[in-house]
Amino acid sequence: MSAAQLYTKYTRVWIPDPDEVWRSAEIIKDYKEGDKSLQLKLEDETLYEYPIDLPGSELPFLRNPDILLGQNDLTALSYLHEPAVLHNLKVRFLESNHIYTYCGIVLVAINPYEQLPIYEQDVIYAYSGQNMGDMDPHIFAVAEEAYKQMARDEKNQSIIVSGESGAGKTVSAKYAMRFFATVGGSASETNIEAKVLASSPIMEAIGNAKTTRNDNSSRFGKYIQIGFDKRYHIIGANMRTYLLEKSRVVFQAEDERNYHIFYQLCASSSLPEFKDLGLTCAEDFFYTSQGGDTSIDGVDDAADFEKTRHAFTLLGVKESHQMTIFRIIAAILHLGNLKIQGERDGEVCSVSSEDEHLSSFCSLLGVEHSQMQHWLCHRKLVTTAETYVKSMSLHQVVNARNALAKHIYAQLFNWIVQHVNKALHTTVKQHSFIGVLDIYGFETFEVNSFEQFCINYANEKLQQQFNSHVFKLEQEEYMKEGIPWTLIDFYDNQPCIDLIEAKLGILDLLDEECKVPKGTDQNWAQKLYDRHGASQHFQKPRMSNTSFIVLHFADKVEYQSEGFLEKNRDTVYEEQINILKASQYQMVADLFQEEKDAVPATAVAKRAPRINVRSAKPAFKAANKEHRKTVGHQFRNSLQLLMETLNATTPHYVRCIKPNDEKLPFTFDPKRAVQQLRACGVLETIRISAAGFPSRWSYPDFFNRYRVLMNKRDLSKNDKKQICQTLLEDLIKDPDKFQFGRTTIFFRAGQVAYLEKLRADKFRAATIMIQKTVRGWLQRARYQRLRQATLALQRHARGHLARRLFQHLRRTRAAIILQKQYRMLRMRRAFLKVHCATLTIQAFARGMFARRIYHQMLREHKATILQKYARGWLARARFRRAQAAAVVLQCHWRRLRARRQLQALRIEARSVQHLKKLNIGMENKVVQLQRKVDEQNKENKLLNEQLSMLTSAHSSEVEKLKKELQQYQQTQQGDGKQLLSLQQETERLRMELERAHGEREVLEDSHGKERDLLRKRICDLEEENALLKQEKEELNSRILCQSEDEFARNTVEENMQMKKELEEERSRYQNLVKEYASLEQRYDNLRDEITIFKQTPGHRRNPSNQSSLESDSNNPSICTSEIGDTEDVIQQVEEIGMEKAAMDMTLFLKLQKRVRELELERKKLQAQLEKKDQESKKSQVNEIKTEVTSEHEDFAYNSLKRQELESENKKLKNELNELRKAIADHATQNNSSNDMQDGYNLLLNQLKSANEELEVRKEEVLILRSQIMKAAQQKETEKNMENISPNASWPNSDRHVDQEDAIEAYQGMCETNRLLEAQLQDQKREHEEEMEALKNQVDLMQEELEKQQQAFLQTLQLSPEVQVEFGLQQEITRLTNENLDLKELLEKLEKNEKKLKKQLKIYMKKVQDFEASQTTVPVERRPHERNMQVAVQRKEKDFQGMLEYYKEDEPLLIRNLITDLKPQAVSATVPCLPAYILYMCIRHADYINDDQKVHSLLTSTINGVKKVLKKHQDDFEMTSFWLANTCRLLHCLKQYSGEEGFMTQNTAKQNEHCLKNFDLTEYRQVLGHLSIQIYQQLINIAEGILQPMIVSAVLENESIQGLSIVKPVGYRKYSSNAGDSSYSLDEMIRQLNTFHSIMCDQGLDPEIIQQVFKQLFYMINAIALNNLLLRKDVCSWSTGMQLRFNISQLEEWLHGKNLQQSGAAQTLEPLIQAAQLLQLKKKTSEDAEAICSLCTSLTTQQIVKILNLYTPVNEFEERVTVAFIRNIQKQLQERNDPPQLLLDFKHMFPVLFPFNPSAITMDSIHLPASLNLDFLNKV
Repeated sequence: MSAAQLYTKYTRVWIPDPDEVWRSAEIIKDYKEGDKSLQLKLEDETLYEYPIDLPGSELPFLRNPDILLGQNDLTALSYLHEPAVLHNLKVRFLESNHIYTYCGIVLVAINPYEQLPIYEQDVIYAYSGQNMGDMDPHIFAVAEEAYKQMARDEKNQSIIVSGESGAGKTVSAKYAMRFFATVGGSASETNIEAKVLASSPIMEAIGNAKTTRNDNSSRFGKYIQIGFDKRYHIIGANMRTYLLEKSRVVFQAEDERNYHIFYQLCASSSLPEFKDLGLTCAEDFFYTSQGGDTSIDGVDDAADFEKTRHAFTLLGVKESHQMTIFRIIAAILHLGNLKIQGERDGEVCSVSSEDEHLSSFCSLLGVEHSQMQHWLCHRKLVTTAETYVKSMSLHQVVNARNALAKHIYAQLFNWIVQHVNKALHTTVKQHSFIGVLDIYGFETFEVNSFEQFCINYANEKLQQQFNSHVFKLEQEEYMKEGIPWTLIDFYDNQPCIDLIEAKLGILDLLDEECKVPKGTDQNWAQKLYDRHGASQHFQKPRMSNTSFIVLHFADKVEYQSEGFLEKNRDTVYEEQINILKASQYQMVADLFQEEKDAVPATAVAKRAPRINVRSAKPAFKAANKEHRKTVGHQFRNSLQLLMETLNATTPHYVRCIKPNDEKLPFTFDPKRAVQQLRACGVLETIRISAAGFPSRWSYPDFFNRYRVLMNKRDLSKNDKKQICQTLLEDLIKDPDKFQFGRTTIFFRAGQVAYLEKLRADKFRAATIMIQKTVRGWLQRARYQRLRQATLALQRHARGHLARRLFQHLRRTRAAIILQKQYRMLRMRRAFLKVHCATLTIQAFARGMFARRIYHQMLREHKATILQKYARGWLARARFRRAQAAAVVLQCHWRRLRARRQLQALRIEARSVQHLKKLNIGMENKVVQLQRKVDEQNKENKLLNEQLSMLTSAHSSEVEKLKKELQQYQQTQQGDGKQLLSLQQETERLRMELERAHGEREVLEDSHGKERDLLRKRICDLEEENALLKQEKEELNSRILCQSEDEFARNTVEENMQMKKELEEERSRYQNLVKEYASLEQRYDNLRDEITIFKQTPGHRRNPSNQSSLESDSNNPSICTSEIGDTEDVIQQVEEIGMEKAAMDMTLFLKLQKRVRELELERKKLQAQLEKKDQESKKSQVNEIKTEVTSEHEDFAYNSLKRQELESENKKLKNELNELRKAIADHATQNNSSNDMQDGYNLLLNQLKSANEELEVRKEEVLILRSQIMKAAQQKETEKNMENISPNASWPNSDRHVDQEDAIEAYQGMCETNRLLEAQLQDQKREHEEEMEALKNQVDLMQEELEKQQQAFLQTLQLSPEVQVEFGLQQEITRLTNENLDLKELLEKLEKNEKKLKKQLKIYMKKVQDFEASQTTVPVERRPHERNMQVAVQRKEKDFQGMLEYYKEDEPLLIRNLITDLKPQAVSATVPCLPAYILYMCIRHADYINDDQKVHSLLTSTINGVKKVLKKHQDDFEMTSFWLANTCRLLHCLKQYSGEEGFMTQNTAKQNEHCLKNFDLTEYRQVLGHLSIQIYQQLINIAEGILQPMIVSAVLENESIQGLSIVKPVGYRKYSSNAGDSSYSLDEMIRQLNTFHSIMCDQGLDPEIIQQVFKQLFYMINAIALNNLLLRKDVCSWSTGMQLRFNISQLEEWLHGKNLQQSGAAQTLEPLIQAAQLLQLKKKTSEDAEAICSLCTSLTTQQIVKILNLYTPVNEFEERVTVAFIRNIQKQLQERNDPPQLLLDFKHMFPVLFPFNPSAITMDSIHLPASLNLDFLNKV
């Protein structure tokens, strides 16, 4: 393809950028040949013209399509160049938080500077056994690939970890070793893998330090060889170290620290054992304070020091040696603080003898103080003639001191490394090893010295090896695929290496200059200039004569020659070394004695200089020559040895990248990253790959991906390989751009991008065609719909118009008729309304007028009356006024006239006429008076006659009265007596009245008081009643709620807690059983090995599953303390034999029995406590009732008092009535006497007043009674309301009850209540006593249980052998105490046993006689009669369900029924037939009371089952068969045990088959243990079968046809495993069907089947989800669709097998939600909320991981944005999810074996002849 075809519009390219290194841009104008520039648009929409006509300027790099963004492998990119690599790493690191990326065979690891949850144990198991390309890039994948290749190819492997300081080399190496320690754990108990891991904190303490780039930088290189045996278990390790940075001991740059061990020791100096070291804080010492800050954020030096000491102890370093190590380190610190005093301008120096640091240094190292003081400031010069002692200058003394400190630390470092290797060494022959090389990466600083030169030299050698290995792999790949290849031109750094290590190279010239007596760094630099000035890899700086530049493969580095000679010589004065050799501490002396071991011939001569200087001269020179081997020479030799080792192994490369210098988490600096990528060889790998065929596709993947580019004619062919070849030949015209291998198509760089472009164009054209067609079809369909709709509308509209016209006409006619009628009706109604209204108005008007007239008339009439009266009153007033005035006037007038008349009369009187007038008047008056006198005379006569008559009558009456008076006087005496008695009686009555008044007052007072008290009491009662009501309501609600809710909740919670505890206890117990089985297996293996080692003929082998149940179950006190460790057991096996040396299970059974008894007692006490709580609640209610009864007693007292008052009132009333009647009678008799009448009247008045008072008293009593009755009724109703439900009704509730009867009943009730109260008090007292006793018992039980738990926890922390011994000791002491108590019971039981045995013998004789008389077939076993078994069975009518056998036939029974039995032999019979047969044999042994037979049979059965299971460890059918039979035998022992709890579903016939003599509870426990072991073995077998199927069947299988799961572009497998088996979902379902049918056919309990599939489906979910979380290629929408379909198939299978209730479907919920997460929309915040609400079974880390891994399969999908993932994380912050990412697929749910009784009776079971059990006889 030409450039014009590639550089078209919209194509994106990379252009250089000074800040971001590379920047993306888009071409906005097509490129044409000859153009001088490219028109580009940057990402910020700015336009940019990129020149391409300048010298050195080329067309920019093309950018890969977005579908290739974030690839796991950098070589999978279509365009392989630096910007593509950098951008891919950046996207993975920042957006997806993926720190690992493949680059061919190299794993690129970017340091995140943050703890990530990707290194847990479950992640190790997830990567174990997986191919390297199948999972996401990880250090564990590289380690697994190395481990797999070691096991497959049987070749040693190496993992080379390199990178800058702070890039994470040490951590990567540590995780690789952790993987090997986990996957290849040692088979023995030496814990060598723990020791390998323990070496890390030691080496970090003594070899790591803080630098400006890293807080934990390794300042040395190390190569750790982890050795493996033939089974690929770790057996040992060895460590080699390279180039320790000794100069750091005496000098640290700013913001750096010395080695960690110095600061750790100073931080722990306050410990008592370190008081003698004389240490203080690190700031006080010169060697630890030069860098400034002595602490590291987030690092606790004291805690790290404890880890270091623990690691020393774990590796076997003695405490004395540890203290010596710490003394040496402290001595180095004191050495740095020596005060050197200069004299004579620094030419002569001395150290004060009183220097405390010198004293501490000498005392800590055990050397002589004076000698060290002298030789620190002096040196010895040896010439040909004599030896001189010369003083050193200040500068020389400081250098000598520093050299001594560095040498001491280097020797200590080497000693520690040797002892670590010694601890990791093993005597077992090493079969292979994996080496982990943690070495420094390429370094360049502002000032580069000897250390950087050596480091870069080592990296040159490693890069050369890396380049050759990559080229070799490429060559092997091409040769394996059979494609022609040409030599790839790659960078060869051999010239640079020759510059350094060749003859007369830099190192040779350096060694030569070191031999010159007065050699200097400047002379050496000048020699370099002269020798290598013309070399292309060597340059001389312009401005310096002491520096030189080397052009390394990564970059050119300028080295300062100052200090090269000194560091290369590493000079330490011999005199100082000799002083240290003479140390009084052996370890200090040994540190420096090792140097002369290489030349033992001169060992004696070395001490000669002290005695004879001259004779020691030759030997001294020889020794000095050996001692002064240069550092460069040593480093070159060790590096050469390392390269030989690496070349002999298969290397695996890990390149660690430091993303930024500020140590910020997930921050990417492109400049620093690209610098390291160039330095570590990653870009060179890319260049080598790009030079060949970097893109590789298998034929099926290529066909699936690019089938859209093929024509129909080619697709009809069956040969996919030929189809692919034809396609590529048509599409790519240049044949050099691709090659066809045997299984893979190889492409040059950029060809896949071109194919992707063609595919996208094809898709785009197809999309346009589809869109065009669909849009046309949509428009035509829309037009047709519109036309049809228009016609339909027109038709309907016209019909509608016609119908509307017709309707209009009908409605018009109807409207006219309606109008006519309506108008008529309306007019009529209006007329009638008007008429009615008129009449109404008229009526109202007329009425109104009439009323007006009436009211007018009425008013007029009233006015007339008023006028009349007013006028009359006015007239009368006027009249009275006029009359008064007239009278006055008349008076005046008359007076006036009288005066005038008087005067006239006076005048007249004097006249005759006047007298005459007077006489005329007098005569008339006299006549009138005469008449009056006559009338009065007549009246007087009449009156006199009447008077005479009255007088006569009066006289007669007087006479009569006189007679009566006489009679009265005669009877006066008797009357006086009667009167006296009446007066006395009256007086008595008065007294009684007064007394009654007093009593009345007293009663009124008492009544008032009582009424007040009653009112108060009533108020109190009302308040109490209200409180009681409230309390009652609360109690009712609480009782209802608590009894229903809280009590239920408490019981549910307690049940849940108990279930949870039971589940935990069961899981722990099952784990113990599992551990016991594994220990038993290990015991068998050890015994087999010892048997093989000893090779003693005739040795009898004890099977591993032999259960020692030989001891009698009635003798639990057998001493088992003699059984010790494994060797003792083996010795007992050899001496005693199999039967006596097997472990005694009786103690174990009794322990389990004791635990079960404690559990039953605890449950019983819990039930009693609950019962007592209920009784206490009832007693509280009774107390409330007693209070109410006391109130009723007060009421009864008041009622009695009221009754007495009423009776007294009745008596007084009767007496008063009788008295009144008697007085009234007597008063009528003595009526004549007036004076007595007054007395009688007075007495009667008194009686009336007394009677009235009595009536008042009666009314008051009635009122009082009514009040008391109301109160009583109110209380009674309240009581009834409390005791009677609202809906209850009483039959006699409306019946009237007499008051006296009610009072008597009430008194009886009170008495009853008193008796009940007394009884309740007694019961309460007894209850409290019982509660106290029970509480004491519970406390004792709880203390005992706590003691047992503490003992159990203590034993768990011990080793298994010590646990057994400790448990046996505890059990023996407990059994000894129990035996003392059981002896008394045993004596009593023996007496009863003797009696029962006598009776049993009598009954047995009777039974035998009866059987002898009934049976017709003899019992003796004869061979020829065994063939008659069937006929005998038919004749036996009373088969008792028992099988008899002889003791010597027991092995034959076990062999035929267990050991040699095949499940197919009993497939057509009753399920679990062996279990039923064994129980019938056990029942017969129980029937004849033979405990030894029962014991032997059960023990042999258990051992036989274990033997069969061990023989068939991978046979699912056999394991399931014996799990079913073991469970059935366990159920039979429960069902026929005679315990009521297991006999609820038994028939009468089955109850007859119960055991009579023995309690086999302990054996039920053993069978339960055996069932758990079989269940675990069954699960392991099923998981082993299913586990290889899960990933391919659930994740990779294409169950939905047409939904192709296309792997992302460039997907490559790196593992050499080819032809991996692939399984479909149907195959896995068929396997599940097989499991289910086997278990169902063999009669396994449905509950156990459900638990099996729940466990299996959990494993399916865990493995599939873990694989999904670690694979980028399956996290796509199509995979989610396919996964959901596959899960639905599994759910449908569960539904079809009726396993919905097993909980298996619930275990798939996380996988279902993961599939839904892949299918959901992932754009808006609403989508984020939907995801958070849906994915409740997934943790936050799992959700984020899936979103980060989500990969679009084609360009039409969109990636998940970083903002969306951050939104998800923000919304999920409130969740308290566990930090782990993966599920523990090895987790096993605790199994539960529910009791499942059988409906089969023992007498209905027949023995098939195929079992060869003819020796069994039915009883």
